Amino acid sequence: MSEASSSNITEFSVSELAGELKRTIETSFDHVRVRGELGRVTIARSGHMYADIKDDKAVLNTVMWKGSVQRLPFKPEEGLEVVAEGRLSIYQGRSNYQLIADFMRPAGAGALMALLEERKKKLSAEGLFDEHHKKRLPYLPRTVGVVTSPTGAVIRDILHRIRERFPVRVILWPALVQGDLAATQIEAGIRGFNAMTGEDRPDVLIVGRGGGSIEDLWPFNEENVVRAAFESDIPIISAVGHETDTTLIDFVSDARAPTPTGAAEIAVPVRSELLVAIEDRAQSMTRALTRVIRHDKERLRASRLPRLETLIAQKRQSLDYLDAGLRGGLSSAIKSKHIHLARSGSRLRPDPLNKDAREARRRLIDTTKRARPALQRLIDTQRQQLTAQGNLLRTLSYQATLERGFAVVRDDKGKVLRSAAAASPGDKLQIMLGDGEIGADVAGKSATAQPVKPTPAKPQRAANSEKKDEPPQGDLF
Repeated sequence: MSEASSSNITEFSVSELAGELKRTIETSFDHVRVRGELGRVTIARSGHMYADIKDDKAVLNTVMWKGSVQRLPFKPEEGLEVVAEGRLSIYQGRSNYQLIADFMRPAGAGALMALLEERKKKLSAEGLFDEHHKKRLPYLPRTVGVVTSPTGAVIRDILHRIRERFPVRVILWPALVQGDLAATQIEAGIRGFNAMTGEDRPDVLIVGRGGGSIEDLWPFNEENVVRAAFESDIPIISAVGHETDTTLIDFVSDARAPTPTGAAEIAVPVRSELLVAIEDRAQSMTRALTRVIRHDKERLRASRLPRLETLIAQKRQSLDYLDAGLRGGLSSAIKSKHIHLARSGSRLRPDPLNKDAREARRRLIDTTKRARPALQRLIDTQRQQLTAQGNLLRTLSYQATLERGFAVVRDDKGKVLRSAAAASPGDKLQIMLGDGEIGADVAGKSATAQPVKPTPAKPQRAANSEKKDEPPQGDLF
């Protein structure tokens, strides 16, 4: 019985059962709307979003493909309560059911306001809203940059208001102001204007759009837009929504306008008012200058300065006094020089000079008389010394020795022979005597002749000891 009943049950494989479940769920829940809190939000590199939608009792895995993610009007964040629409499906690989979301929005304004307040606290703690970061707006900009939609009424209102007040150059950076791509384009507009150089670079920026719900204005609350406005070197005027609308870019901008038209009024002054103010100041300066001139005239008149002729007459009188004094002083100086010259001329007469010359000649004669005997004695003394030196020279000269009978023998080369051993038979010799020279030939040597040893250059004591062994030699002197 049990086996027969069990045989009627259809047998499925795991894949077949998973497929049947998937078809059943996708057919029964092909369009559902779920409300819950986002958790574990992940944006993959492919652009798909994977998240959990949960409440206090259950968790629903949620997938949103790239195309749907790009159309989101806000940035999904963990903890945000949302309402998602889509279809249920099963991921067969893990047998998990999940929601394939096609659309997602915050669950009412309360959720967005809570997220806005949390983000505001975070950015404020970083100092992005501090007043000392605010830049001063230029009084009369030459170029105004506008970041907004090119087709909305905002740009038309701004252009019209600027044209009425003070026509200046306006450059538009077109950007979406609503939707998921709006924040990226607004940030690109702010950074793009700051990257400009030269005359195209704006002096002030207006970032704005018209009014709308909090979801419509949400791109101006995104963190990347707020940080781009904070890092801008160009002053920014925020003009988002109406006067009652508040976004985070309002806190970081250098000025906030209640409307885009109000932003144009803040950006440029009124030309007609400037002309009136300039005219008023010109008139004020003219009146002030007139008062100064009038006051100076009155003061000059009250000073009662003397007439020009009187001043010249006084100076002419002083000149006459100086001329008279100069003439008298010059005459006195000339007389003084005449007297000095006369005194000097008396000392330059010939008689004193002749007397001085005779006295000098007498002293010269006396000196000559005394110098002649002294000079003669000096000459005699020098002559005696010279004679004595001559006698000594003759005494020490070898010529005197030759005259006493000695001779100097040289070989044919003119070298003096000091020993008989230096001569050989047949050598030609020159013999110098006291009265001349004679030639001779060496015929032979005597057997008894003893060679004379040359005297070495030794100390005197050693030389004397060697001479004792030599034969006696006569003194040349």
